[in-house]
Amino acid sequence: MIPPALVRILFDAASMQRWNDYPRLVELTELDKQAHKFMIAFFLAAYEEDIDEAALIEAGIFELLRRVIVTDIRPDVFREVMQEKHAQINTWVLEKIQEPLKGLENGLFLERMSRYISEPAFYEKERKLLAAAHYLATRWEFGIVYQSGRFLSDIEDLKKAVESDIEHFSGYRGVVEVGLGTGISQIVDLCGRLRFQIRWAQTPRLPKTSVLGHELIVAIFSYFYSRQVQACDSRLASNFFCALFHDLPEVLTRDIISPVKRSVEGLDELIIGYEIKLITEKILPLIPESLKDRFSYLLGLYEEGGYYNKDEFKNRIRDEHFIQTVSQPDRYNSDRYQTIDGQALKACDHLAAFVEAVLSISYGIKSKELENGVALKKSYQTKGPIGGVDFATVMESIEEYLQ
Repeated sequence: MIPPALVRILFDAASMQRWNDYPRLVELTELDKQAHKFMIAFFLAAYEEDIDEAALIEAGIFELLRRVIVTDIRPDVFREVMQEKHAQINTWVLEKIQEPLKGLENGLFLERMSRYISEPAFYEKERKLLAAAHYLATRWEFGIVYQSGRFLSDIEDLKKAVESDIEHFSGYRGVVEVGLGTGISQIVDLCGRLRFQIRWAQTPRLPKTSVLGHELIVAIFSYFYSRQVQACDSRLASNFFCALFHDLPEVLTRDIISPVKRSVEGLDELIIGYEIKLITEKILPLIPESLKDRFSYLLGLYEEGGYYNKDEFKNRIRDEHFIQTVSQPDRYNSDRYQTIDGQALKACDHLAAFVEAVLSISYGIKSKELENGVALKKSYQTKGPIGGVDFATVMESIEEYLQ
């Protein structure tokens, strides 16, 4: 499904520090920035009529991989260097990334990435929208840097430069809405705050990852799963964005770990009910009206017996406004259904937790909680393949590579 070497590259982004020449109230990592950027891009695309979401997702993954490879160059220096040495840097990036990517889709993924970084017209509309999302994510981060760096002599000049860049993207209605501080601005803020919640908060772990970064890892795993099962574009996009937002309610509830949920009978159902209440009262009112139904669907909200329920990991389809649970999502591999492979996304979520645990243990940080994370592999050895993908084998290959 995904080569172990590529998994390592993705998690390298969790160790890449941003704004590290300025004082920061919290760690700002590349993985979190890219996750926030993807979320913002989703909302910006909702205001546009001609954005291909599958292309948007793939272009974003290409940009993430390139940024991780060019790891030690400051963003402003990177922009200057790219103007002068564009072709040479792109050639070097492709050489570095070729080995991990060459087996994906029989080389087609690498071929598309090569086109993307060498042909400005390839995914052109999606590339420009990602640039706008990149700016808004950077602007949000700078708000943190500005608070802790006001004593620096150049901070006001940097603030002016950041704020003036909004003019380059004023053609996007979503960017204007964010600038005006409307509901979409507030949902962008809520999404960004997920970077303050650290995964596995009850145990030491390396590298540390936030809930925000974890969501992107799960989403990227879902992308490669969707490619392997030859999902249509709508199914691929639905899987990706469902995974990307699957922990969004935690910005209001905080992460409640599974052992706690299972320890008290009925607690899990009570938490779900509270999440539904918060989503309907605190999140959905911020979402553009034209996007509310779809966003509710992505979050896993559905009506059953006259009551709302929530299960982001339910296999489901959405035909017009009708949501239906299905046992075999592959039978609905058509754009009209917006199919979500919920069980596979749950496996991707577990795969991300498994990798987080294995990586930390490989760095010498070990605990009972992390050992339980590694033990997730055993349950998939008995479950068998999901949608034709053997997650136990994927976990075994990653564990062998990372140890």
